[in-house]
Amino acid sequence: MSMNNQGRPTRPEHAEGSADTFTGNRALMLEERLIFEIGAIDRTGIDLDEMPDSASRLGGLERNRSIGLAGLSEPETVRHYTRLSRMNYAIDLGLFPLGSCTMKHNPRLNERIARLKGFADIHPLQPVDTVQGALQVIHELGEWLCRLTGMPAVAMSPKAGAHGELCGILAIRSALEARGDAREVILVPESAHGTNPATAAFAGYRVEDIPATPEGRVDLAALEARLGPDVAGVMITNPNTCGLFEPDMKRISDAVHAAGGLVYCDGANFNAIVGRVRPGDLGVDAMHINLHKTFSTPHGGGGPGSGPVVFSEALAPFAPLPFVEKRGDHYALIEEETAEDHHGSSFGRMVAFHGQMGMFTRALAYMMSHGADGLKQVAEDAVLNANYILRSLEDVLDAPFGKSGPCMHEALFSDKGFAEGFSTLDLAKALIDEGYHPMTMYFPLVVHGAMLIEPTETESKAVLDEFIGALRSVVERAKAGDESLHGAPFHAPRRRLDETGAARKPVLVWSEPEQVEAAE
Repeated sequence: MSMNNQGRPTRPEHAEGSADTFTGNRALMLEERLIFEIGAIDRTGIDLDEMPDSASRLGGLERNRSIGLAGLSEPETVRHYTRLSRMNYAIDLGLFPLGSCTMKHNPRLNERIARLKGFADIHPLQPVDTVQGALQVIHELGEWLCRLTGMPAVAMSPKAGAHGELCGILAIRSALEARGDAREVILVPESAHGTNPATAAFAGYRVEDIPATPEGRVDLAALEARLGPDVAGVMITNPNTCGLFEPDMKRISDAVHAAGGLVYCDGANFNAIVGRVRPGDLGVDAMHINLHKTFSTPHGGGGPGSGPVVFSEALAPFAPLPFVEKRGDHYALIEEETAEDHHGSSFGRMVAFHGQMGMFTRALAYMMSHGADGLKQVAEDAVLNANYILRSLEDVLDAPFGKSGPCMHEALFSDKGFAEGFSTLDLAKALIDEGYHPMTMYFPLVVHGAMLIEPTETESKAVLDEFIGALRSVVERAKAGDESLHGAPFHAPRRRLDETGAARKPVLVWSEPEQVEAAE
């Protein structure tokens, strides 16, 4: 099959007739062009009455020319977006093996709860007395998070994991400045999430790396040697991005505290230890929790996220506003600190309004459905599934830390043993032809050609066996030097594109074909 410059199929080599007559459709998987290509400016799916002339209220900002948006009829519109949706891979279609992302099943019960009247249709500026139920949900969810982490305080307003990281680091900065001990450096181990150093730098700190041991864990001796009066704290991911638990976590915390610093823990991998380990018991001062990872609210899509942050006693006074407080039978939304609140020195606000109601209701429904024992089983089953993946593939894939003991939430492999000229990218593209979204690739950076697989607890053994079988077959082809891997995927809506060119020279707007030709 030949390809045009957008990666679209033109005509199978065995088909009769010219390439121009081939539609690009493959059975019932229909090719879909851009809405600008199939629509027309003078087409619409609705009829509107002519608007009477009236005085403009736009103050001279009225539109003075057509914006050129293509229109479609109603059936064409429905078909366009339905066809596009069929090109998406989603957790409702199959296993999503992304490592460090915890793409688990989202129970439909949670969705139903989030759509209940009183949750789905409230407004952030409603009087507090009219949203007491919503505030109660926020408060109870916060209590669950404190109980599960062993921490005394929580900020519910951060909107995502990286936003939560920033929240924790700003609280650390405020606490240090309050004692007259502003410091300059945040230490970040090599095994931490990539957003950790970015967050510390964004907050104004100088970031220094701490190496990993050959076993894939934090080098405690190197960390202790670097601690000093200029170190504000450490940002550590536990379990880390090698899929391993940090057994020296308490010693790390004690050493940082003895040197006058504070400890931030990235909670993105909390799914592996929820109900089993309380970060507060390990000396953590702040930790964000991805509700979309651990507590099964929808993941990705650029939509509303939620990354609550729990705090130790040392940082609780510096938590951001606003927050919900229970006062007798009434729930108050504290928007600013007053003398009667006695909450200390909050570093301020991170958002205009408090939280994401849809995320809160889904997460609390998930917690209440499972109970404490059920959440503990979530972690145990997630770890069991990851170790099943690890041990089922370590005979065909190199597992660099396979001898370090059991993994936690994810299994890590490298491209060692592939035939010369074959890469992790070739394997990932071929996996698409097998019907699976690829795993996380080339991360963590400490492993060459890394492949990071997180099956989560919601996948059955039968599903894992099918995935393992598909992956084994592709790995064997990569080790045997099967040249066809370089051309994969062959059966996806799009073939392999120039990803480097797409990243460096992205085409973000549509142009008429003649304009493109003129530019070239």
